Amino acid sequence: MLNLELKIPPPVVAALTAAAMWAASQWSGPGGPLDGLPADWRLAATLAVALVGAGFDVGGVLGFLRAKTTVNPMKPERSAALVTSGLYRITRNPMYLGMALLLLAWALYLASATALLGPLVFMLYITRFQIRPEERALSARFGGEFASYCARVRRWL
Repeated sequence: MLNLELKIPPPVVAALTAAAMWAASQWSGPGGPLDGLPADWRLAATLAVALVGAGFDVGGVLGFLRAKTTVNPMKPERSAALVTSGLYRITRNPMYLGMALLLLAWALYLASATALLGPLVFMLYITRFQIRPEERALSARFGGEFASYCARVRRWL
């Protein structure tokens, strides 16, 4: 299998997933649990989920900047600090969670049952090819401190 670990930047994975979700929604058309929702409710839900997702993204980046550590997801071995405060107290991956929520908001907007698979596919891909390699690098760099953090805080939520 082609080794995709730490090869495609997560925002690119999210953008490709969003494009695939749009294509799938065009192919399958409306339907499923979202089709019957009134448009204003769907739009309100879309905006609410998108705002929460953006909040997780921005909060995660700010946590890294405050700690003066790298925000480059392709080079986790360059981490200068283990960030465990702020949003990192409730999820080890607020930026990836934020991207998944933005994809969920996109699925709500598209109102397609098929598009709802996008956030799940994104999370599976990111877990396998981004998060697990990051965790190996952080474990090598921070040892017991990282193991203790992992025991306290879940990977996603």
